[in-house]
Amino acid sequence: MDQAEKLRNVIKLKNQKLPQKARVITVTSGKGGVGKSSVTVNLAIQFQKMNKKVIIFDADLGLANVEVMLGAIPKHNLSDVIYRGMDIRQIITEGPAGVSFISGGSGIVGMNNLSKDQITFLVRNLAQLDEMADIVLVDTGAGIADSVLEFVMACPEVLLVSTPEPSSLTDSYSLLKALHRNPNFAKSGTQIHVVANRVNSVEDGQAVYDKLNTVVSQFLNGNLEYLGMIPQDSMFEKAIRQQQIVSLYAPETKSAKAFEILANNLIEGAHDIPLMKRGFAQLFAEFFNNR
Repeated sequence: MDQAEKLRNVIKLKNQKLPQKARVITVTSGKGGVGKSSVTVNLAIQFQKMNKKVIIFDADLGLANVEVMLGAIPKHNLSDVIYRGMDIRQIITEGPAGVSFISGGSGIVGMNNLSKDQITFLVRNLAQLDEMADIVLVDTGAGIADSVLEFVMACPEVLLVSTPEPSSLTDSYSLLKALHRNPNFAKSGTQIHVVANRVNSVEDGQAVYDKLNTVVSQFLNGNLEYLGMIPQDSMFEKAIRQQQIVSLYAPETKSAKAFEILANNLIEGAHDIPLMKRGFAQLFAEFFNNR
C-alpha cells in the first residue's frame, strides 16, 4: 500500500469527524524578493483587526521570514508533532497583535516515509487548527518547486504576489503554467487572486493583473482574479528595515491602508470560496494525496 493510499484510508475514517471551520489561504509567488511574506503577515494583522483569529503556517522551508517579521523565535516546529508526539497547540508561537504562527522547519521533509500511525496522529492534530482559527494563512516558498505547487494545488484559494518588474511577471507566469499543466490541479475548484505589490499607481496595479490574466487566458485557458495593489511606500520599506510590520508600525500610511482594503476584499468575497474544501486538515490530506 503506497503512502497516498494509506492517507486516503485514514481520511475516510476520520473525515466525517473533522471540523470544517478555518478558511485556508495560500500565499505564493513566482520568485523571491517580491514581498510575499510581508503580504502574509500584514494580511494576518488586518484580519486580526477585523476580529478574525489567524494562524500563519510558515511553509517556506529553510527560511525564517515570518518569524523574523513577527519578532518571535519558535521553540518547536511541525517535526516535533510528527517525531516527538507533541500536540499542535504546543508548537504554536504567539506573535504580535494576537497573530500566531507555526514553523514548518524541517517537518515536511521526509513525509513520504511516514507510517500510517504518524499520518493519523498528524491529521488529528492539524484538525485542531480548524477549531482554533477563523483563517489559516499558508506562506509557501517562492518558485515552482514541487513542495510549493503541492500546497497551491491543495488549497482552493491562492494569492499570487507579483511586482511590475518583467522578471517577476515572467516567473509568475512560469508558476501558473506549471500549475495548469499539473494533472492534480483542480482548475475549476481553485480561485487565484493576483496581488500587485510595489506599484506606483492604481493603473500600474491593474496593468500587472491584466498582463498576467491575458497570457493565462490565451495560453492556459485559465482565469485569474484581481484582489488589489500595494503602492510603493517609504514607510513600508522603513518598517521592513526595522523588522516591524507596517500595519502596526504605521497603520495610517498608504501601504497599511492598502492591506486593509485587500483584507476587506477577501472577507467580502468569502461566499465564492468552495465550502467543501475549507479546513487545514483537508489541505494536508490533499498535500499527501499529491505526493
